[in-house]
Amino acid sequence: MLFVADSARSKVEELRSDGGIAEDFFIRVSVVSGGCSGLSYKMDFDNESQPNDQVFEDNGVKVVTDLKSFLYLCNTTLEFSGGLDGKGFYFNNPNAARECGCGESFAV
Repeated sequence: MLFVADSARSKVEELRSDGGIAEDFFIRVSVVSGGCSGLSYKMDFDNESQPNDQVFEDNGVKVVTDLKSFLYLCNTTLEFSGGLDGKGFYFNNPNAARECGCGESFAV
C-alpha cells in the first residue's frame, strides 16, 4: 500500500486547481537510478495506465506505481512540507536504509 498524508492531499488538490488538471489524472510515483544514494523518486501527474501498474487510493488521492518501483515503495507515505527547512513533496519510506542529506535519494 502507498499512503497519502493530509499535507500531500491538500497540495495535490491545490496543484490540480491552479493547473487546471482534470480529475482523471492520478499521481504516478516511480523509483529510478540516480542521486547521491543510488535511487531517486520521480513523481508526475499521469492519465495513462500501464499493464503492470499497482493502483492505490488513500485520502482521496489515486497513486499509481509500476511493479518494480512498488518493491521499494511498499508502505511509503507521500507527504508535503511547506516549512523553512525545505518546501515540497517528500517520501516517508520505511524501506530506505539511508537517505542523502537533501532527501532526494535513498538506498535500501
